[in-house]
Amino acid sequence: MSGNKPARTKPDANSRLLERQAVRSPLEAFRQNPLVQMFKPANAKSAASAAATWLVPGLRGEAVPDMLRPASAQLGKIGSLEVRLAQTKGDVKRAQKLRYKVFYKNGSAIADAATMLAQRDKDAFDKICDHLLVIDHAAKPTMSGKQPVVGTYRLLRQDVAEKHGGFYTGDEFDISGMMERQAGLKFLELGRSCVLPPYRTKRTVELLWHGVWSYVRRHNLDVMIGCASFEGTDPDRLALPLSFLHHFAAAPEGWRASAHPSRRVEMNRIAKENIDTKAALRMLPPLIKGYLRVGAFIGDGAVIDHQFGTTDVLVVMPVSAISGRYLDHFGADATRHAA
Repeated sequence: MSGNKPARTKPDANSRLLERQAVRSPLEAFRQNPLVQMFKPANAKSAASAAATWLVPGLRGEAVPDMLRPASAQLGKIGSLEVRLAQTKGDVKRAQKLRYKVFYKNGSAIADAATMLAQRDKDAFDKICDHLLVIDHAAKPTMSGKQPVVGTYRLLRQDVAEKHGGFYTGDEFDISGMMERQAGLKFLELGRSCVLPPYRTKRTVELLWHGVWSYVRRHNLDVMIGCASFEGTDPDRLALPLSFLHHFAAAPEGWRASAHPSRRVEMNRIAKENIDTKAALRMLPPLIKGYLRVGAFIGDGAVIDHQFGTTDVLVVMPVSAISGRYLDHFGADATRHAA
């Protein structure tokens, strides 16, 4: 009942112990603090093991990006240029800022309000992907005091993608049948590739490729896939290069995947015998041309990406199909430009 005082009881042994603990010295209380106890020399090993998981999500049997792993981040170097994996959220933001500059400020992508405010190209996939960075150590540092990121690639392994709803590529192309036919092989998605205009040289591209190949060897991956883009959204203006890819670079049946019917744009726009191959090759973006040189195939049908102002094609690159001369160039164990 309200207002009644509780009856007084005789203190027992436990309450007397609590009273003594309450009046112990501040130094004694500090020494007995569980956090202080954790860092005693005898407990250091278990404390370090526990601390390693505090800031790392998904360590309960779940695959995580390399940026959250302790493995060496540096993958290679040519002169002042270094290729490495992003290790922190700040590194990923630097990649996103570069992508914004290339895709939105210099390119034809259309930014929404949030993207314009952040000045970064970002999406939900960034959190689960690894990010390759090319850094120029000879360039003037940025306002943050760091050396500038001049190139980037986004990497997503199949084991990670399957835990988070699939690949980005699956939004444009139906890759499920191809992956079922190639069950047992491990896929890697390549995406969001971009390089600052002054660095679009053989050296930078070669270093990015070295980074990708090092990553493939590190994780024993078997197949690389991804969307590659033409500037522009008018397929008629791209009739020659799209038709060239359809007739001369189409994936064989076992590796074939098609654009989703609701988004599919026909690539076969010019008869094979009417194609000027030299002119078509000149119209291919350097990235697609590079993929073809290595030994990649092209999927069936293209997709218009209105947000980015591009026409996308599917690239499929089995490691087993990579040209031997490129394997010799980079080294089967990815040691050519190893740091």
